[in-house]
Amino acid sequence: MSPRIKTLLSLSALYLAAACAGWVFAWLGIPLPWMIGPLVLSATLSISGFLKVMVPVKTRPFGQMVIAAQVGLAFTPAALAALLNLAPVMIGTALASAVCAGMIAVLVARTTRIRLSQAFLSTFPTSPVEAAIMAERHGCDPAPVILAQTTRIAAVVILVPIAVFALDGWPDRSGAVSGGSFDPIGNGFLALLALTGALLFKRVGLSNPYFLGPLTFSAAASAIGLHPAAFPTELLSLAQIVLGTWLGSTFRHDLFLNQKRQLFAIIASTLVLLGLVSGIAVAIALLASQPWEVLVLGAAPGGVTEMALTAKFLGIDLALVTAFQLTRIFLFMSNIPWIIRMIDAYEQRREARR
Repeated sequence: MSPRIKTLLSLSALYLAAACAGWVFAWLGIPLPWMIGPLVLSATLSISGFLKVMVPVKTRPFGQMVIAAQVGLAFTPAALAALLNLAPVMIGTALASAVCAGMIAVLVARTTRIRLSQAFLSTFPTSPVEAAIMAERHGCDPAPVILAQTTRIAAVVILVPIAVFALDGWPDRSGAVSGGSFDPIGNGFLALLALTGALLFKRVGLSNPYFLGPLTFSAAASAIGLHPAAFPTELLSLAQIVLGTWLGSTFRHDLFLNQKRQLFAIIASTLVLLGLVSGIAVAIALLASQPWEVLVLGAAPGGVTEMALTAKFLGIDLALVTAFQLTRIFLFMSNIPWIIRMIDAYEQRREARR
């Protein structure tokens, strides 16, 4: 049997098992089952060393584009007007989360004796890929950074929806995640918007193009009344399985063996950051007279794809949650590079004095 055929069969078996895990989690009533189930399964297989095949990173854009295009449909003219009124609250929430992340990064650097620039890249909520690229650029080991960023996203994806679900009395919101009916023309139009937006954003070099591009094009079409048809529920579930399987597979067995001290610091800092940011979000929600669920999901230091999907599943204002997440992303993505350069220069001066 050729290596390509063997890899294809292994991936097929993994996705089949992931789909079964999603079905089991749905049967148990776990929130976001089609993402959390595959995530837990693939992470368990990867950490235990039983996962012998690498899940291609190229599978993630499919899930991102499907979810982003679907999220964009929530940006109706009325929703966009509401977002503009809350712009100061969004910016304030993003800045508060940045302060929390910075404080925790300093603590992580001191407790683990790693470079401060590496601690910041491991702690600040951003894309694992972007953080790894910046780590390599500044001479840091990218593996612990990827582990920290992935652990943060996985923890947020699992803990936040379960916490919101539990505090709200575990209501039946399963219908909130359903998509539309199969419409070849309407679904094709939405898919065309997603693909065009992704390729254009990637061509001009914007970060996170496979989410932001489809989201922008889909939202623009929805806002001007073109009304693209929502993807069917089955396609949304498939996108979640793909995202969850890839995310769980990034938990590498060797990192858990060789980076135990850093692993403990990463898990502890992730939980502390999540607790601090959630507490600040609840306080801001009370001051701004907004639903606390919206602020907690909007401020959660997870990926925008995952948080948008969580909001959709839980029946929370999807446009607001996504807007909060995007505000943080645009603020962080544009400023993290120069902040890391400044920290790196400071560390070099400090080493020179020694």
